[in-house]
Amino acid sequence: MKLSRRTILLAAGSLPFATASLRTGAIAQTTAATPGNEVPPILFVHGNGDYDALWMTTLWRMESNGIARERMAAINFTDPNARSDDKVEQANRSSTEDQRRELTAAIAELKRRTGAARVALVGSSRGGYAIRNVIKNGGAGDVSHAVLCGTPNHGVFATDDQPNSEFNGRGAFLRALNEGESEVTPGVAFLTLRSDGMDKYAQADGRFIGKPGTPTGVTNEGPELKGATNLVLGALDHREVAFHPRAFREIYKFIAGREPARIAIVPEPVVRLSGLVTGTPGGVPTNRPVAGATVDIFRVDPDTGDRKGGAVHSATTGADGRWGPAQIEPSWSLEFVLTSPGAPITHIYRSPFPRSSDVVHLRAARPLGPADKDAGAVVIMSRPRGYFGLPRDVVLLDGREPADVKPGVPTDSAATLRLAAGEVGRNIVAQFGEERIVARAWAAQENRIAIAELTY
Repeated sequence: MKLSRRTILLAAGSLPFATASLRTGAIAQTTAATPGNEVPPILFVHGNGDYDALWMTTLWRMESNGIARERMAAINFTDPNARSDDKVEQANRSSTEDQRRELTAAIAELKRRTGAARVALVGSSRGGYAIRNVIKNGGAGDVSHAVLCGTPNHGVFATDDQPNSEFNGRGAFLRALNEGESEVTPGVAFLTLRSDGMDKYAQADGRFIGKPGTPTGVTNEGPELKGATNLVLGALDHREVAFHPRAFREIYKFIAGREPARIAIVPEPVVRLSGLVTGTPGGVPTNRPVAGATVDIFRVDPDTGDRKGGAVHSATTGADGRWGPAQIEPSWSLEFVLTSPGAPITHIYRSPFPRSSDVVHLRAARPLGPADKDAGAVVIMSRPRGYFGLPRDVVLLDGREPADVKPGVPTDSAATLRLAAGEVGRNIVAQFGEERIVARAWAAQENRIAIAELTY
């Protein structure tokens, strides 16, 4: 039975979206926490091509609401990109079975570490497929809650093409997950979060998957599931429905059974950072560790991007690819210099880190290519936890809206600025909403690229 739509008014006036639509397919579906109102351990699951570091701000918000760091984890799939054909092995890519197996092991480890009987799972995009696959195929007893954020539950497309793609709503994988009158597994509380038309992977027209004018067979409602609590979060994009503060509120409330005490991140007096250096073998992003990479961290002036003294931390990765821990102050703007074998020297500029994190992962910039051959410097503005929406967002790179960010439905998470040789050494401002990062333009002829990486 489907209840009529209704509107939930937001109490937090600082949030940019005033309402959310609610759909629910089962009155028995509950958002109550486990007995005693104890919040279960939470395991976060990233999406296609991504990594656990995307959950960093969500982890900080959870900690700021009293969830112990030790009762949370975020999986880092070895090969995060899906195969073109789920049945055919493909180098540095994973099948649905690969992901099911890795997630099952991560659930078992979190249960062992915490002593809990069941855990809550929160997934972004493709991560929701792994969650549903585990639950449907023997794992329901280990899971109390499943939150699926922007997961294309009925496909990115639903056509007769690519029958073995896991993203095909008519393919064997999704048909198996969606069979039956209810599309959820009994005994687990399901929540889906979706966009109201701004998700590039829930569109009726195929222009966002390279087939303009071709019907995809899916709609904006594609992430919803019969039998789940289905929330519509307004004009958030495909990634924001997982990582935005608005999404955090609903994730917390569903699992904890109460409103979060705060949305803002509470700073720590002393911050310790560490992470993993990963690579792109064969041009495919992976979460495989890179040995022999050097990481140097500098404190920089937030207004100019200039360094304030020598490196505050220097490390060379071993076989495990790990660097750190580095101790910093929560008010410092930082420059990470990553020198990784076979890749450009990458200067990554970041806003202050208000809290500690061990998922500050670093991946070298893509190689300089033909489009960069005449550039004196290349500066990239990157937003890993969302896309740039024009005219929805304030997006400025060196004082201008980037020419390579398309208006309308947000589809671009990076913008590139190429500067003349005479502008090497100049400071470049990257502005997204209220977050402002100042980077330096490094010489491309020295095989260097600068990235202004947004946190929010």
